[in-house]
Parts: sequence; structure tokens; C-alpha cells
Amino acid sequence: MNPLPYWLPPLVVAPFIGSFLGVLIQRLPESRAVVLGRSTCDHCGHRLGVADLVPIVSFVLSRRKCRYCGARIGVFPLAIELAALALAAWASITVEDGDLWMTCLFGWTLLTLAWIDLRTMMLPDVLTLPLLAAGLAATELIDPDSFASHGIAAAVGYFSLLAVAWSYRRLRGRDGIGLGDAKLLGAIGAWLGLALLPITLLLAACLGLLAAGCAALAGRRVAAATAIPFGPCLALAAWLLWLYGDRLIG
Repeated sequence: MNPLPYWLPPLVVAPFIGSFLGVLIQRLPESRAVVLGRSTCDHCGHRLGVADLVPIVSFVLSRRKCRYCGARIGVFPLAIELAALALAAWASITVEDGDLWMTCLFGWTLLTLAWIDLRTMMLPDVLTLPLLAAGLAATELIDPDSFASHGIAAAVGYFSLLAVAWSYRRLRGRDGIGLGDAKLLGAIGAWLGLALLPITLLLAACLGLLAAGCAALAGRRVAAATAIPFGPCLALAAWLLWLYGDRLIG
């Protein structure tokens, strides 16, 4: 009997992971219980059963309505489940067997952080700090000889943005970059290493400018003091460089 294709298990698991990520995105900023808290309808508060929580399938069969109160369900649950699936599919056609689960873990965490930052302008320590530790652990498994370099990259990533944030506040009298962004760049440094860290920051800055330009074109007023979440830009830059960065430095 032929073994299952190496890419199939992550694709099967991805929508369930996406469902859990949705819980994190909704509950972490509000300091609500993640593991012990039961899923309920946002409108009537009824506890949802197993049949209501099958990723993608339950959303489609419900026709976007709660079967207890009939209230309309937002598209967020489906969107995060499909996004997690898309990341797993992207990873499966880009990386080799041995790195697939690690890549999915990295991508799913970046997705969660980016989504939370977009919604709340927050990057929770409960995600960024374990991501940093996981990056160092992954380096130890993949390439132990580069562990020190990745550790230095984590420190450089954190303290460089910390210095920028301090300088901006001294010059402008207001916050420009949050400490969460600095911690996220530190975590990214732990995953990508020192060589890719400047490219990550440059690419993220370009993505931020692009986002501001798109917002202006869409009719939003964008000024120097307009707050734009930088976490999604860092996350996307890190994901692209994790997948394709070796072509730049190798």
C-alpha cells in the first residue's frame, strides 16, 4: 500500500487549524479563555454543537444563518479557515517534505498575528514570544551551525525597531512603532537569520507604503499621523522570504 502523499495531512488539518486560529483572533485581544471557553453563537449565546463546528462544511450548510436563532453569520469563520488552507497549499508546493509542517506552523502563526493586528493594532506576546522560541528550535533542528546567527538576528531585530520607536517618540512626541512590532521582528529574525533581516524590514516597509497608497486610492484620508498596522507587512515579508529568500542569498 502506498503511503499518503506528504502534503495531504497538512491540507486536511488546515481548516481545523484555521477554525482554532479564528478563536485566537477573536478572544486573545479580549483576554477571553481560548482552550476552556465553549464556542457560542455571537447573537443568541447558544452553545454550538459538533455539527456546527465542522470547518467550511458547517458554514456552507448553514447558509450563513445560526440554526438556533436564525441570525446571519459573518464571513470571518470561513475566511480564516480558507486562509489557513491556502497557506498549507502554498507551502506544500514550495517546500520539501521535511520542512512542510514547520513551514505551516510559521505561516499559521504569522497569519494569526497579522489578522489580530489588522483588527486591533495589537500583537500579543502570547504569540510573538513562542514564535521566537519556535524559530530558534527550528534552527537547531535544521541547521545547528547557524543557531548563534539566528539568535543574534532575533536580538538585532528586536532592538533595531526598539531604537527606531524610541527615536521617533523623541523626535515627534508620539508613538510610531509599537513594541509588538519589535518583538515580531525579533521572532522573524529567529526564523530567517541575520542575512535576511534587513531585506525583511525593507520589504515590509515597501508593503506598508503600498498599503497606505491603496488606502488613499480607496478614498481614505492618509496623513503622517495615520496609524497603519505594521504587523501584517512584517508577516507577509517574513513568509515570502522564508519560502523564497534562499534565492536572494544563495
